[in-house]
Amino acid sequence: MAAQPATVILDNEAVAALSDIRHPKHRALLPYLEGIAQRRARDTSLRVLVPVAVRVEAGWDRTRPKAAVVNRVSGARDVPLTGDAADTAQQLRGATGVSVVDATVGEAADAAAKPVVILTSDADDMRALAERIDGEVRVQRV
Repeated sequence: MAAQPATVILDNEAVAALSDIRHPKHRALLPYLEGIAQRRARDTSLRVLVPVAVRVEAGWDRTRPKAAVVNRVSGARDVPLTGDAADTAQQLRGATGVSVVDATVGEAADAAAKPVVILTSDADDMRALAERIDGEVRVQRV
């Protein structure tokens, strides 16, 4: 059995599913994130992260009323794209050919406490990134 994640990273599809109760994947993802929230209440070292590029791509504006559910349920912290992070993301992108946004997910996973779980619909690209990152990075399809 795999170790409980220390970090959960949200990709675009996870944000989209959490943001819209009519999204076909909302009902499946919601209990998972609620379980993570319960675990976070007991284990304050557990982190849920979202790269800022993912938020932009997904249209997640935290200040909008529409974002209330995803803000509350995910408890996600933003991962800013600093100069060093951008360099790492570019290196990952160059090695794998993934999109810019996917490369920022890879960078967030690289920098995060392990084990990491990436919630994504883009499992192939995320697995390619995970292979380039030291430490345990698991990809969970949304």
